[in-house]
Order: sequence, then C-alpha cells, then structure tokens
Amino acid sequence: MNWLANLAHKRTPWVLLALTAFTFEVIALFFQYQMGLEPCIMCIYQRTAMLGLLIAGIIGAINPSNILIRITAFASWAVASIWGFLLAREHIDMQTTTDPFAFSCEFEPNFPVPLHEWIPQFFAATGDCGNIDWQFLGLSMPAWMEIIFGLISLVLIAVVFSRLMIKKSL
Repeated sequence: MNWLANLAHKRTPWVLLALTAFTFEVIALFFQYQMGLEPCIMCIYQRTAMLGLLIAGIIGAINPSNILIRITAFASWAVASIWGFLLAREHIDMQTTTDPFAFSCEFEPNFPVPLHEWIPQFFAATGDCGNIDWQFLGLSMPAWMEIIFGLISLVLIAVVFSRLMIKKSL
C-alpha cells in the first residue's frame, strides 16, 4: 500500500497517465481517418474527456512533489475519468434504446468556445450517436470506452485511497 501511495510523488506514473491518454487519442484519430469511422457528438465528448486525462498527466508530471500541483492533477484526473465514464454510459444507452425519442444526438458540440470550428479535424462531429459501426469481442466503441474510463477511475480511487490511508494527505 505504501508503494501505491508514493506513486503520486513520482513523475513516471504521471507521464504514464499522459502517454496512455495520448495513445487513446491517436487510436481515435486512426479510427476516424484510416478506418473511416465518423465520430458522433458523444465520441467527441469522450475524446475531450481523454484530453482531460492527458492534461492531468502533464500537470502531475510538472512537479509531483508540490501538493497544489498534485491536487490539481488529481482533480483533473477525477473530473475527466468520471465524466468520460458517464458519457460512455450515456452513449451506450443511446445505441441500445428501442425508443427513438428517448435520446437525441446534437449536431454540434456544446463547448464554451467553438473548438469544432477552430480544429474541425479533431472536434467536428460527423457521425450518428445511435450507429454501431465497429465492434470488438462483441462490444461497441462506447462499451470499450466505458471499460477504459472505468479502469482509469479505479486506478485513481486506489491511489487516492492509499494516500489517504497511509499518508493522511493527497
């Protein structure tokens, strides 16, 4: 438990979080541009949550021994991973509902700034949320994203819990 609690003070785990998120972003772009899978609004929002994890990893790697930086990184990690999990869950509901009026997919992302206009290659949504265009081992893309965000959230909970139990601080 001490080993897990002390990870947050080291740069390598934060870099690993950032590299993991970066890898998933590259995979998303591969799916979009090489495999021709058009991202929907929910895909774009999940992609944005993954960017949040990338940013959390970068923040934590800046100076992991500084408590303010560490708390900011933990907070960013928590928001991004839990938001991503909830988005994936909602996306699964959109894909599996039999009621056509239960969910509606927006046409443009609802960001505070028009990212879909500034960087359309990354943030423009051109797909339909209800379509299941890809599956692996019987699970759709949002189902895999739910698993990924869930695992990343569990790692966060384990690290924070161990820190609180062993060190009595973040």
